[in-house]
Amino acid sequence: QGAVKRQALYACSTCTPPGAEPAGICLACSYECHGTHRLFELYTKRNFRCDCGNSKFKNLQCKLLPEKGKVNSGNKYNDNFYGLYCTCKRPYPDPEDEIPDEMIQCIVCEDWFHGRHLGAVPPESGDFHEMVCQACMKHCHFLWAYALQLAGKEIPPLTKANSLEDEGIVLKVEESEEQKKEIKKESGVEHHDIKEEKQSEQFNEPSTSSGYCSKFLQKFPVEIAETTSEFSFCKLKELQSKPFVKKDTATFWPSNWRSKLCTCEDCLKMYSELEVQFLTDECDTVLAYENKGTSDQETERRDPLMDTLNSMNRVQQVELICEYNDLKTELTDYLRRFADEGTVVKREDIQHFFEEFQSRKRRRTNRMQYYCS
Repeated sequence: QGAVKRQALYACSTCTPPGAEPAGICLACSYECHGTHRLFELYTKRNFRCDCGNSKFKNLQCKLLPEKGKVNSGNKYNDNFYGLYCTCKRPYPDPEDEIPDEMIQCIVCEDWFHGRHLGAVPPESGDFHEMVCQACMKHCHFLWAYALQLAGKEIPPLTKANSLEDEGIVLKVEESEEQKKEIKKESGVEHHDIKEEKQSEQFNEPSTSSGYCSKFLQKFPVEIAETTSEFSFCKLKELQSKPFVKKDTATFWPSNWRSKLCTCEDCLKMYSELEVQFLTDECDTVLAYENKGTSDQETERRDPLMDTLNSMNRVQQVELICEYNDLKTELTDYLRRFADEGTVVKREDIQHFFEEFQSRKRRRTNRMQYYCS
């Protein structure tokens, strides 16, 4: 199928031991082609195509798809493919590690990390949905502008514009006391009145915006997700105009944080250059992948008869149930004779049964008389 958007993967240490090129195999090949081998479970990774049987496997041909390209150039590999994880490059489970610790996957590099090696204490279980490790926060430095507002807590509602005036749009916004305290805490400012000139000196990453729109936003910083007909709005530049602090730690994000990332033309170009376009895709999350799997299983478990019944009126439902029960009873009785005699059921036996069943059904229908009351 090519590079699958997200799928469960494994690495085979029997076929690709340490020192060999890293390779990943899909769930189906782990059963069909590597059933007796030693495998590392990689859980899920994005945009990956199964390597089983390609040039990385010297003495193995894939049983499911023998004809394969030599390499999958779009695949990305890391130490996980050798059974090593985290910044400590240890296996999991680690027989030499006696400290109980939770492993958390970074949603950017997709490596797994011990909670104690993230530079920050993870929130209580259930208080966050995704994590970005220290190295990926350096790579995706723009995320620090969002971190104060989004990371580690539920995303607050965005403030709307309150009024428009003839000379232009005037946006009147009042920050909550909690937001003010957080900004002061992060910027190290103790006094209550922060002047605009002092704010500009405290920015760790000054805004790079230009033109009338950016000057307007710097003068009237607001939290707004929508654009107006007069202006094209970049939420990232607006956030970068406020105090924020970069740290050498991982960050933890709530379930709806991806939908709050700016999707203006400049930001989309930046995501592409950093190869993190997936951050704006809420279907990329592991939670979305798990929910899809649950939904598919429920679909497979559904009874086709019940689906058909639900589409019918009451009279049709009764008629179908009666016909179904008649068929079930007669077919069971017919097949029981073969079981009792120990004989094989052949194709012509089944054809004969259904011919007789239809014949009996027609005789019953012809004898029925219908009356209108």
